[in-house]
Amino acid sequence: MLPRGVHAGRRYRTDEGNTMGESLRAVGWARSLPLHSEIRIAREWARGHLETLPWAADASDVVDDVLLTVSELVTNAHVHADSNAQLVMTWDERCLHVAVHDSSTALPTPRPPSSERPGGRGMFLVDALADEWETYPCNDGKMVIACFRPSLTGQEGD
Repeated sequence: MLPRGVHAGRRYRTDEGNTMGESLRAVGWARSLPLHSEIRIAREWARGHLETLPWAADASDVVDDVLLTVSELVTNAHVHADSNAQLVMTWDERCLHVAVHDSSTALPTPRPPSSERPGGRGMFLVDALADEWETYPCNDGKMVIACFRPSLTGQEGD
């Protein structure tokens, strides 16, 4: 299920939560990734949608950060939650929200790297790459959302 107001592949306008009476324009995409699907599929899907955004061509570093975050969050859903992953990306003209829902109620926490165990660095990476990230418990698992705010210099009026 998509968050309220997000429609796969469609632009929408909403005034919800906007105290200034301005309309918020956003575009969002959603994809379900079965447990045994390759992470490459998630990255390629995300890259295809990122390329439609006006800032992406001039912000390859942000695009790379988003793609690595997509890989980490979907991997976490598959490996740690042993779950399908629902990937939702939403651009609201200020922030690209990358959200992954899985069926585990265990919330992720960054763990310091250790030579004693493989892995465990995914949320450390997300924390370093994203402008901010949060987790939300849900009735059927959790949602992890990372926000990226690319520089929009020269993008006014797009």
